Amino acid sequence: MHDDASPFFIGPHRFDAPDDDVAPVLDRRHELVPEPGERVLWRHRLHAAGYLLGPTEAWQRWALPAAVAVTVTDRRIAYAGGGWQLAVVGGARDTARHRHRVRTPSLVSGQIRWQWPSRLELVPAGPDRPAELLVVCDALRTIWQPALALAGPADEVTELARQVRRSVATFRLTRPQLVDLSPAERDVLRLRAGGGPLAGDGRITLPGSLPVEFRSRDDYYHPAGAGSGSPGPAAGAACGRR
Repeated sequence: MHDDASPFFIGPHRFDAPDDDVAPVLDRRHELVPEPGERVLWRHRLHAAGYLLGPTEAWQRWALPAAVAVTVTDRRIAYAGGGWQLAVVGGARDTARHRHRVRTPSLVSGQIRWQWPSRLELVPAGPDRPAELLVVCDALRTIWQPALALAGPADEVTELARQVRRSVATFRLTRPQLVDLSPAERDVLRLRAGGGPLAGDGRITLPGSLPVEFRSRDDYYHPAGAGSGSPGPAAGAACGRR
């Protein structure tokens, strides 16, 4: 993947699609293959979903039915796991991905590099839902914000939020060529790179983010999915599935 490529948020993409240059490279065990010099910081299994967030609403665009393997590195967060109703790509173009041309049932993967997140939102567990971390990005030409949601036990999700906060801040502070940061933004990132507690309201801003583009133009013009409302990632938000 190129460092300036945009991530894919709105729907889980196929594992080995020939035209896909934004999927993480996985080994035969479906674990992330680190790039040269990349450090793996954290691995766990959590539930993944994708949202579009608006000023007053949150729309769920996809959700995977089972927990996925989540890997945090000093450059990105990646997930891989089983999906459903997804076409499986036959044949391999990369021995690191498919060594024996095995058709893996409904394997999906995705990633967000640390250039992109504009904020994190930590949603506490409720009576009928686990704790959830939303990794939120800003998108070009729209007020809708794509977000990757990762849900699981409260202590694991809280630790994930701390790890992502520190990793994003450190990545941006050590790569001044990516974006011009003001002195105030650098001060905020230095605080985020520390090991202090999370913000009391669960919202963590991440200065210096780069906006993303949706891979499908339909996501600009039809942001709201059809379907009945259900609890979303933010309090009081209406949520529907396409």
